Amino acid sequence: MTDSPADRLDEAAAAAMLPARDPRGHKGTFGRVLVVAGSLDYAGAALMSGAAALRAGCGLVTLCLPASLQPILAGRIPELITRGLPETEPFEVDADAAAADVGEQACDALLVGPGLKPGRGTSRLTQHLLASEGPAAVVDAGALDALSRVPRWWTRLGRPLIMTPHPGEMARLGRSHGAADEERRAAAQAAAAEWGVTVVLKGADTVVADPDGRCLTAPFEVPALATAGSGDVLAGVIASLVGQGLTLFDAAALGVYLHARAGRDVGARMGGAGLLATDLLSAIPRERDYLEHERWQAGRVGFDAPIDEAT
Repeated sequence: MTDSPADRLDEAAAAAMLPARDPRGHKGTFGRVLVVAGSLDYAGAALMSGAAALRAGCGLVTLCLPASLQPILAGRIPELITRGLPETEPFEVDADAAAADVGEQACDALLVGPGLKPGRGTSRLTQHLLASEGPAAVVDAGALDALSRVPRWWTRLGRPLIMTPHPGEMARLGRSHGAADEERRAAAQAAAAEWGVTVVLKGADTVVADPDGRCLTAPFEVPALATAGSGDVLAGVIASLVGQGLTLFDAAALGVYLHARAGRDVGARMGGAGLLATDLLSAIPRERDYLEHERWQAGRVGFDAPIDEAT
């Protein structure tokens, strides 16, 4: 079985998902994202995911970090706000107090996981945050690992989720699959239906599946994206789009599309190997602008019609 054209995430579908950009808006208009991320060994993951959220168009991003890490990262990216989370010892978060602190911060979307240190503190913090009511959360990396260790974790959720596993994380969460596209698609759909979350199954031809049965495959094979930090950038882009008001399915699908196009275009300039995840950051707003232009053109002539340059 192969995907039908309607199951493929194409340019027209991605352009139609773009959130409106109010010309009279301000930074609060375009969403506030909280990112719970980072550890001493993986400090870059927090910075990349936060920067990606800004590059994808949200107005304000706050990095919530272990308090000992805050002075190390504060100001590395000047536009990012940082907030130190309570600790039991240096670089070890106090899960209960940290969850309470995050819960008191106003936001339109939450991202949990990039660069979080494996261990009891991360596990408890992840469970506390996802069991509490609040805005939708994107769950990535360390938070996925934490959930995989909790029996029937999906029965304990208090907020809507987008989960962004790669194949290994998907297997640890209990959904192994083969390499064929139809097997990956079936696994993502089954997981979304059982868990009641939007699933982004990463890899070549990334699959986005929703609990309501919708499923799209992104038509991209970009080997240059097989590099450390690429997933942190993707998680930040998706969280940004949730914060800007998109539905979870549209935010996930559009985020995947923008990320893959950025990787393809950067790779075309630099080569198929050696791309750094930070190379994607400046490409993301360009790809969004390209889709904005295509949507404008579609409103004039239709996506499949030739464009008269004289009009």
